Amino acid sequence: MNKLPIDRRLYIARGVLSVVLALVLVACDNHASSPRFASSDITGVRWGRDFHLLDHTGKPRSIADFKGKVVMLFFGYTHCPDQCPTTMAEMAGVRSKLGEDGRRVQGLFVTVDPRRDTPQVLAQYVSAFDPSFLGLYGDENTTAAVASEFKFYYRVQKTDAQGNYSVDHGSVIYVFDPTGHLRLLISPGTSVDAMAADVRLLLKE
Repeated sequence: MNKLPIDRRLYIARGVLSVVLALVLVACDNHASSPRFASSDITGVRWGRDFHLLDHTGKPRSIADFKGKVVMLFFGYTHCPDQCPTTMAEMAGVRSKLGEDGRRVQGLFVTVDPRRDTPQVLAQYVSAFDPSFLGLYGDENTTAAVASEFKFYYRVQKTDAQGNYSVDHGSVIYVFDPTGHLRLLISPGTSVDAMAADVRLLLKE
């Protein structure tokens, strides 16, 4: 059998090595980009760091109060006809799905309608979904500042002749890990099973 010249063999060997290295790099890149969470991983963002509000019992609250727990925080208002009750029910479903670990999950509902959502209204609203959930509120300026910190959009619409109004708002759930760092954004339409799986991963860290 005729042997290839040494230069030719070296050229082929280098070519094969280059292909192998390329495949390894692609495999590593695909592994690195594979999502660990079903939800959007926003670990390391410089916003959504904290909040300072009152809960429906009148107690001042910040993220530090829930150290050791995964916090699921949702902005909304009690007169919301659809997305808010749906999301709150899903958050309650996550706690139930996690069994004993559900005790380490804290649900928070931040009202963007403090004019109507009094502490009494909030207490009745959140407890209907889960007795452990807390309703949080502040005055209009404080509410706006917290929403800005979390890059959350809401807008109070004009009052009609009967004194009623709606509030346009976003509908993501903000999830903090047990150390109090914002880690995930859960979008509408995410299943309770997927949410629970993500929360379980954070609880294991």
